[in-house]
Amino acid sequence: MQYSSIKTALKRDKLIAICYGRNSGALSKPRVRSAKLALLACSSVTRYHAAHLQLVTWTTAHDPTRSCLDLDRLRRQSLRQEVQFLSALVQKPSDNPPGDCAGHAEMAAQWLERIGFTVERHAVSADDVTRAGMISATNLVIRHRFGAGPVIALNAHGDVVPPGEGWSADPYGAEIRDGFMIGRGAAVSKSDFATYAFALKVLIDSGATLAGTVELHLTYDEETGGLIGPGWLLKQGIVKPDYAICAGFSYSITTAHNGAIHLEVTVRGKSAHAARPDTGHDALEAATAVLNALYGHRAALREIHSETPGIDHPTLVVGLIKGGINTNVVPDKVSLRLDRRVVPEENPQDVVQQLTALITAAVEGMPGISVEIEEVLVTSPLRSLAGAERLSQALQRAALITLQRDIPTEGVPLYTDARLYCEAGVPTVIYGAGPRTLLEANGHRADERVALEDLRVATKTVAIALADLLARP
Repeated sequence: MQYSSIKTALKRDKLIAICYGRNSGALSKPRVRSAKLALLACSSVTRYHAAHLQLVTWTTAHDPTRSCLDLDRLRRQSLRQEVQFLSALVQKPSDNPPGDCAGHAEMAAQWLERIGFTVERHAVSADDVTRAGMISATNLVIRHRFGAGPVIALNAHGDVVPPGEGWSADPYGAEIRDGFMIGRGAAVSKSDFATYAFALKVLIDSGATLAGTVELHLTYDEETGGLIGPGWLLKQGIVKPDYAICAGFSYSITTAHNGAIHLEVTVRGKSAHAARPDTGHDALEAATAVLNALYGHRAALREIHSETPGIDHPTLVVGLIKGGINTNVVPDKVSLRLDRRVVPEENPQDVVQQLTALITAAVEGMPGISVEIEEVLVTSPLRSLAGAERLSQALQRAALITLQRDIPTEGVPLYTDARLYCEAGVPTVIYGAGPRTLLEANGHRADERVALEDLRVATKTVAIALADLLARP
């Protein structure tokens, strides 16, 4: 249906407001839903935006006390409460490591119950938590069924990296300065606990007639890989979503990201007195050969280029190294950990095999030297599955209303929990509250922050996109 046809139909039917009428000429709810769906049927995003603005202008002229979806009024009422919720989340530490996060989950659950949600608590077993290198974890699930239809999951993580040094504010203070909340997790990604919870709350409070279910998956192990967070919920069959939107930022939609491989390499030799090094086998010398091979390989990775916008080439970093006994002893063991990012066109298992061959070859022929390689983490890239474009397009249409601009789809060189939904066959994109880049948010750095305006806009954008996706046929 063309924009002019929508305009004519709305005038002909004397539409007063999208949800309610004030006189005998008002539309019935089924007829109103048809008008809304005609609006959503515009093939062009630009026409959708123009038609939406025309609808808002026309209905407001007839009844200035009403708005098309009444989201503005509801958002103003809930924004203060949303900021209070985010403050509470930031003020309670949930650093990972050490990963003792069950207490934070309980606090968040009680907060969400006070604002009207029914919260499921899914405690992860001690064995699974220990294998993940954590102390405790409880995943929270909230489900709201509007009617028969698809299930859309909104996933954010509440665990955060430790704050480190260099802060100008208390990292757990949730200080608000110049329109920003400052604190560890304010942007990555406690903010999207708030974004998603209050987007759902706005939809429920609006009384919208929708077809489908919205679930919140609030998890606590993204910083250690996500396997006992979304991965665990999916594997246990606790959740079975048809679509997923995962924590992100407000000015673009991420449809692809890198995978990651973490390997721990242990080089073993034989200790000896420093006065007689010839009687030992120097593990540090052998580890140096491994490092040289890895750094030579890193240079070659720059020649591999991804076709995904926003992602350039694979990267390799050796982030940890330890070993030796004392200054006057030939080292008998040196261990190092490496991080290799995998672009969407690569297969993670092929990369593991490549690195294993490279490291083994580096010490081959060295007498008394052996090497062990442990897979600490192997994650797949996020790739766009069929159906993910529905999520992107709905978010783009919503952003034209809330941000009054087009927001692009892109890839990022990070890795997130989102890939776990993708691995389970769930079309997934990344969108939430935050600035244009991770650096602008000071993610994983001192003075991490989120703009309260971005929180407001993202919440409204997600609410409108959900209403679009779950509109009744």
